[in-house]
Formats: sequence, C-alpha cells, structure tokens
Amino acid sequence: MDFRSSEQPARTAGPRSEDALPETAAAAVKVVIVGGFGVGKTTLVGSVSEIRPLTTEETMTQAGVGIDDTSGIGGKTSTTVAMDFGRISINEELVLYLFGTPGQERFWFLWRGLFEGALGAVVLVDTRRLEVSFDVIGRLEERSVPFVVAVNSFPDAPEYPLEELRGALDLPESVPIVPCDARQRSSSRNVLMTLMRYLQSLATAQEAS
Repeated sequence: MDFRSSEQPARTAGPRSEDALPETAAAAVKVVIVGGFGVGKTTLVGSVSEIRPLTTEETMTQAGVGIDDTSGIGGKTSTTVAMDFGRISINEELVLYLFGTPGQERFWFLWRGLFEGALGAVVLVDTRRLEVSFDVIGRLEERSVPFVVAVNSFPDAPEYPLEELRGALDLPESVPIVPCDARQRSSSRNVLMTLMRYLQSLATAQEAS
C-alpha cells in the first residue's frame, strides 16, 4: 500500500517560473500609476506587465453611491480598492515595479505608503473628465514627485492638441504629455519609456547644476 501522500509534507505554491526576476537585473525602480477614478490605471498595469499582475479590484457596491463620481463611465462595474502591481523589464538590467493607485478620493489615504521610494509617476487622464486629474496632479506637485502625463484613448473621448491640454492642466513646459492606449502593451511601454527619459533628463540637469 502506498502511504506517500500522508507521509510527505504538503507542497507550498511558489512563484511561477515566468514570474522570476531576470538574472541579469541589476537595478529595480518603483513607479506609481495614478489618475482619477476610471481612467485606465488597472488596464495599463495589466497590459504592460510581464508577470501576472496583482489586482485588488472589487465589484462596485451601494457604498460608493453619492461618493464616487461615475459620470462619463457608466459601464464601470469594478474598482481598485488598494493597489495594482506589475513588473516590466526596460532592458536586461533595469526593472520597473509598477504600483497602480486607487482613483477614488476615499482611498487616497493609501497613497502615502504607495509613494514611499517611488522614483516617478505616470498620470493617466481622460479628456472626457479632465477635472478628476486636477487634485491628483496637485498631490504629486506637493510631494515633489516627477511625473509625465499620458492621455488615455477612449472611443467617445474628445481629442485636443496636447498643448491645449497642457494649458487646461496648468502644466509647465518641461512635463511631457503623451497620447496612449492603455489597452496596448506597446503604447503603455512607450509611456513608461517617456517617464524614464524624463527622469534621466532631470538627473542630468541636477548634476550639471
């Protein structure tokens, strides 16, 4: 009779082989993905992550009625309540850890921990609801966190010249603004590369001064 099943210790699930950190990785950078409610943060993290992303999405309930502004996103049925997490290798040596923040103001108390050690941020905006980005950008500026702005593409969203959006968001000329489609990996990766180039330019300018 075979008693191996009762004698052997139970196996514990470990990380999948495809989720293991590349052996060539020499540096890891923390980046936060921020924006108002329903602008596509979870979608961006999921589309670009090379590992299975961790999400904390929950079905929207009556608790948010009258609190969360769902105007313009009537089809949304779930929301991030803590964070999203993903990872992408920019090259053989540099790895980005991506942390997507919750968009509703009632969850902003979580931001302090998520921003600890972050090198920079991506602000996702929806041209149908630019006003939900104002407080987000203000909080980044208060914390002196460098960021780029990515204008997410929605089928029914109006299109504006990027410089017109810069004026509407009251952004300095130095802050990059790029169009993106958060559903597409290549587009989301381009946003992250724009952030990396911007951070490098800031570091170079600081060294020169």
